[in-house]
Amino acid sequence: MLSLPAVLIVVFGVLWIVTPLQAHAGTLKALVGGVLIDGTGAAPLSNSVILIDGERIVAVGKQGTVVIPDTAQIISTAGLTVLPGLWDLSVHLSRLGHLDTRHWDELYLALADRVVMPLAAKQLLQSGVTSARDVASPLGAALSVRDRINTQRIPGPTLYIGGPALDKKAAPSMHAYRWQIQGAMDAQQKAQRLANAGVDYLLVTNPAALAPAELEAIARVAYDSGIPWNAEISGDEDIAVALAHNASGLLGVGLDLHPSLPATAATVLGARAASNEAVPWVAGASLLTNYSWLRHNLNALDALPWNDGLPAIVTDDIRTSLNAISNTDAVALPAERRAVVGSRLASARAMGARLLVGSDSGMPGHFHTRAVVQEIDALVTDAGLSPLEAIRAATLDAARLMKAANDNGSIETGKYADIIAVKGDVLQRISALHDIELVMRHGLRQR
Repeated sequence: MLSLPAVLIVVFGVLWIVTPLQAHAGTLKALVGGVLIDGTGAAPLSNSVILIDGERIVAVGKQGTVVIPDTAQIISTAGLTVLPGLWDLSVHLSRLGHLDTRHWDELYLALADRVVMPLAAKQLLQSGVTSARDVASPLGAALSVRDRINTQRIPGPTLYIGGPALDKKAAPSMHAYRWQIQGAMDAQQKAQRLANAGVDYLLVTNPAALAPAELEAIARVAYDSGIPWNAEISGDEDIAVALAHNASGLLGVGLDLHPSLPATAATVLGARAASNEAVPWVAGASLLTNYSWLRHNLNALDALPWNDGLPAIVTDDIRTSLNAISNTDAVALPAERRAVVGSRLASARAMGARLLVGSDSGMPGHFHTRAVVQEIDALVTDAGLSPLEAIRAATLDAARLMKAANDNGSIETGKYADIIAVKGDVLQRISALHDIELVMRHGLRQR
């Protein structure tokens, strides 16, 4: 009899055999008729035309001002809102929302490269995410999935990877995706190994727990290699420590329950803002809002598209794990943290931080099929961004952080045709981003 992992390989293998990538159907395409929100912060443009040649946008304007060649394939976007493809700067591709991390790691982590991460990437793309930054995944699997997406062997968003996080307190069971740091030499060697492998950034968890020499070693590798390092926040003390060692950005809101950030954080955030280098902060606020909602509305999950592409055996395992969500603290003190997350983010923003979109999708109960829109909604509802500001945080500002704005992040001539179209007016109802009608990445329609 086959073991469960063997059964999963067989089931997932069948799924991937029957889902090949589409080829480009004609070079010229024209998206015609939609209300365009281009990602730059400009006012919406009604009756828009976006002309695409191959992978890139060659013209943008109002109907009647853009010449559409007779050879172009016309795709009507009438009645839809058209936007740049979304960015999610904090996704966990090696996870699919299971509540029990240890169980997931024991049963599924070995399948990360072959089945779990490609499936998560496909779910993200179908949800409108055309670019994503993966967080804390096994190095070989992350490299492989990124490269297979880039060469169009599997569908997924353009992927930026960090491989394993560097972590002073990583448990042995997590060492495949969190490398424990033991001294400055070890920190230098592990950071250098990641840089040499070709990661796009380095991630350090709880930097205040590291010795100054350990952080200095990581920061030096990042500087010498020309790649940024980012800090995953566990507590407020991490903010000043990370920024003092030239962290390029922050992830998470931490476990502290103060409604505003401490003076030490205000000082360093304000200093960066004053030098015209506002600190990019990817909060992951929707993990808390979603967790609190699930604890009281678990049955409603069955009516939502959270398990697209999952075989029944995995769906049942994840769903069964979530039955314990009402009496467990998978996210520490969720109700108390939920009560202060909005004020903490507003405080960070007032101090000069630049809030960006990163959902923490893949974490317990937080699914790749819907998390990015929940995160955008949280920035509007809890942190006080306007819908237009939140959309820019999920598009052009995110692309700028990843130094990709010359090619991505907005609907402008010369950039990649990474485009989505949704039903409804997202400026009046941001949750309309869930109602996706079209997803295009590099000019290839994916949905």
